[in-house]
Amino acid sequence: MSQPSVVRGADGIPRCAWGASTADYIAYHDAEWGVPLHGERELFERLTLEAFQSGLSWLTILRKREGFRAAFAGFDPERVAGFGPEDRARLMADPGIVRNGRKIDAAIHNAAAVVDLRADGGLDALVWSHAPPEHRRPRTMAELRPTSPESVVLTKTLKTRGFVFLGPTTLYAAMQACGLVDDHLEGCHRAGVDR
Repeated sequence: MSQPSVVRGADGIPRCAWGASTADYIAYHDAEWGVPLHGERELFERLTLEAFQSGLSWLTILRKREGFRAAFAGFDPERVAGFGPEDRARLMADPGIVRNGRKIDAAIHNAAAVVDLRADGGLDALVWSHAPPEHRRPRTMAELRPTSPESVVLTKTLKTRGFVFLGPTTLYAAMQACGLVDDHLEGCHRAGVDR
């Protein structure tokens, strides 16, 4: 038997089923996921956290988010781009984050790419230029897709601009989280709220 796509929580509010499973997810689902997000630092943080989530549960990353913010200088791209070997060693020893050398290296590398983008309009403009012109709201979890044509193109664009460790699936998750698409399911109290 399939899992329900939208569930009514103890508070009586209908939510996407994934967003009703823990207190952390409820807060994230209701206040952040799918809300249009702008700003260089804010988008750099989300892209970095989505990359760190690869192969892990988002709940793991969500619960370590404050640790990531402290470890990565509040996701200030200039500061992160300046991280050297001592910073990398510090990050590899930090239990407040996911200690994966490839992901840490990618975050530092991508910070420099974010800084370089400033000369051509910046990360915010580049990411938001890939928002789909139309998006059909999914009715069920089964209708959610792992990628989109836009996330594939965004991946190629970011790679040509020097970004690493970001693929179409990771970028589609970021597009959902940052509100480029609204994938709150039909019947969810957040569906269409921020449009």
